[in-house]
Amino acid sequence: MANHTVKMPDLGEGITEVEVVAWHVQVGDTVTEDQVLADVMTDKATVEIPSPVAGLVARLGGEVGDVLAVGAALIDIAVDGDGDGDGDGAAASAPAGPIPAPAAPSAPARDEPPRTEAASRAPAGKAASPPATTQQAPAPRAPAVSDGDEKPIASPAVRRRAWELGVDLRQVRATGAGGRIMQADLDAHVARHGGSAPGSAGLAAAVVPARAGEDSLQEIKVIGLRRRIAQKMQESKRRIPHFAYVEECDVTELESLRAQLNRRFGDSRGKLTLLPFLVRAMVLAIGDFPQVNAVFDDETGIITRHGAVHMGIATQTDAGLMVPVLRHAQDGDLWANAHGISRLAEMTRSGRATRDELTGSSITLTSLGALGGIVSTPIINAPEVAIVGVNRIVERPMLVGGTLVARKTMNLSSSFDHRVVDGQDAAKFIQAVRGHIEAPGVLLAT
Repeated sequence: MANHTVKMPDLGEGITEVEVVAWHVQVGDTVTEDQVLADVMTDKATVEIPSPVAGLVARLGGEVGDVLAVGAALIDIAVDGDGDGDGDGAAASAPAGPIPAPAAPSAPARDEPPRTEAASRAPAGKAASPPATTQQAPAPRAPAVSDGDEKPIASPAVRRRAWELGVDLRQVRATGAGGRIMQADLDAHVARHGGSAPGSAGLAAAVVPARAGEDSLQEIKVIGLRRRIAQKMQESKRRIPHFAYVEECDVTELESLRAQLNRRFGDSRGKLTLLPFLVRAMVLAIGDFPQVNAVFDDETGIITRHGAVHMGIATQTDAGLMVPVLRHAQDGDLWANAHGISRLAEMTRSGRATRDELTGSSITLTSLGALGGIVSTPIINAPEVAIVGVNRIVERPMLVGGTLVARKTMNLSSSFDHRVVDGQDAAKFIQAVRGHIEAPGVLLAT
């Protein structure tokens, strides 16, 4: 038998390194050609790496959470024959002891592009017809709960969500083609059996039960999306001089208008939340302050202003905070943007958002809803230069025309890149947003 080294492929888009977020095989496992070996993460996209050969896993190139460079050895596979070694594969170490023969002879190695998360959700295409002397592979079994030794078939998004929910995919009944576990299967399993603590199925954690008078310690390795979020937040705060600005808005008229529109059009056009009104108010204000709708490449010193408004909508998921993008928000009315926001939130929370839907924003809107507090200091979504945060709505007494009345108020807590946006311009921008919110008729008229 010979050794074949599978190297980390070039995934394009200038990516130089990836993080291993899941292994689907272990040393000693028999693998077939095209079988998924590992999931790796680049930025916020998860990619499946398939095997180009059949054989026996001899060595893994790293542990979950390790960062590997493009071209680094991902895995060594013992194959029948001489093997091609893939360059330096012959020098890779093999496991101690005898290696059992693989289940099937190896197929010639070929250049196989890695399968992206979107591709992994598509039904598998039919393979090319084999030669007449080759026996057809057996048909896949009917979908069912996986046997203990089987590797469940699921997309990276489903695997990641199961990992967050603490669900063992081998216990989930599959309904997808070829025994693939779908998001709906995972939902049904959780509804019947519940889940464990988030991440308990995949985090490297050690928990010691606490006795009376003792403490319990839990060590959790920060990997995958959580590590990407941590790195991005740290880099944003380190490199961007944040300038914070908070303003109070009277949203009494806005909330009254929203209620009227929902009563009249809710059944036919859908219910409106506060977010599409805020998106529209920001779009109108950006027309007068285009400098906030921009990205700044501080390596080259170039500011790129966008003519279109690609609104990032900060969305909390079980895996952490993500920012799907409502593209060309300036073109949508309240209902179009409301439907777009709802669709993006559902896709993001279910792990089905594409890379294009998670990148390319020019300014971000963030809200904690009822948990919004009084004031917050949102972190800019680099390389953008502005983010607008929404705090909760509260009813309080206010003097209007000399009369004390109850009004609904809400704070806008925003941050700006002070290298790009001057304090006066930031304040004027938020005042413009406030003006549109407090006179909401303009949001329908323009």
